[in-house]
Amino acid sequence: MSDFFQNGSITTLHRLNKDRVTEMEKELLGFSADRPMGLVLPSLYSELKGPALEGIIREISQVSYLSEIIIGLDNADADEFAHAREFFSALPQHYRILWNDGPRLRKLNVQLIEKGIAPKELGKGRNVWYCYGYAIASGRSEAIALHDCDILTYNRELLARLFYPVANPAFHYEFCKGYYYRVADQKINGRVCRLLVTPLLRALKKVIGPTDYLDYLDSFRYSLSGEFAIRMDTIKEIRIPSDWGLEIGVLSEMYRNQSRKHICQVEIADDYDHKHQVLSSDVDVGLSKMSIDIAKAIFRKLATEGVVLSKEVFRTLKATYYREALDAVEAYYSDACINGLKLDRHLEEQTVELFAQHIIRAGDGFLDRPSETPFIPSWNRVVSAIPDVLERLRDAVEEDNA
Repeated sequence: MSDFFQNGSITTLHRLNKDRVTEMEKELLGFSADRPMGLVLPSLYSELKGPALEGIIREISQVSYLSEIIIGLDNADADEFAHAREFFSALPQHYRILWNDGPRLRKLNVQLIEKGIAPKELGKGRNVWYCYGYAIASGRSEAIALHDCDILTYNRELLARLFYPVANPAFHYEFCKGYYYRVADQKINGRVCRLLVTPLLRALKKVIGPTDYLDYLDSFRYSLSGEFAIRMDTIKEIRIPSDWGLEIGVLSEMYRNQSRKHICQVEIADDYDHKHQVLSSDVDVGLSKMSIDIAKAIFRKLATEGVVLSKEVFRTLKATYYREALDAVEAYYSDACINGLKLDRHLEEQTVELFAQHIIRAGDGFLDRPSETPFIPSWNRVVSAIPDVLERLRDAVEEDNA
């Protein structure tokens, strides 16, 4: 996005010079002497056979400033873990694989369950949480970046731009969120962010009135991006959501724990594409489950801010959201036309109708289970309950990788 406009309550760092990756990497290598950097890659075993991960590893192999790479591996049996070790052996950097389905980490998880502090759901949130725990235990990094393993258009500049704000000692940022625009095959993507999150935030402002939290969320250009970098001290105190509300939940935790001046967003790519979730009326899969979890994550945070939510509020919110979202469809259609892109207005409006129903479902779910919390406890709390838990985690991972 070739602009330099600052809006909202957080700093936006733009991609104004597209030829700086080599220079940035040299600077990052210098920063790494005092602020070592690690990368977390949460991965399903199936992604080792997908079209994206081999290219990602090839790009990362050229990055010299990383002190460690932590790979969280889900859905892998013993033979698949052995294959993963061979697959990731192409990395020249120090790396470790967390075999989340292996006997050692399962045994540790049982001990956490007995204390009531284990992740309650399988999925990316649980994977990331364990990877962060290992990063704390290893002590090799002061700043950690995270991105998904399904990015088809991956370039190592993405990682450099993501790290730079939290690694540069002249900056004061504790958390950096990546953003980009989503266009592939001459089509505008990013439906959940475009057609759910932004219209929902703006509808909430109309229904309950502006709040600092809603203004904060609305400041992010791509609130659902899976790429962010964070300082280690902050990792120890945040709670990781275990459902599809991971990205919104992390932003909410940063809102709770950090001043806005310590949070920024950075443009990390010109071209971005990854695998797409299916649009289905089944509320337990794809974009439907994602949209419900995201809406509930926002509602729960508003409740903690003292906002009173009721069935009447959610009915009004659905109607207000619907109008906001239809206006958004009109705007994106115009944007697509002027840029020679494709946008199926019928499918867009069908998506809006489905999301409107899910806002009511999310509201009902929130009212039926107001005390429900999908957050996994912070590592500070876990260490308080089991003082040697990080040593146990580190030893389990080291033995699996021996």
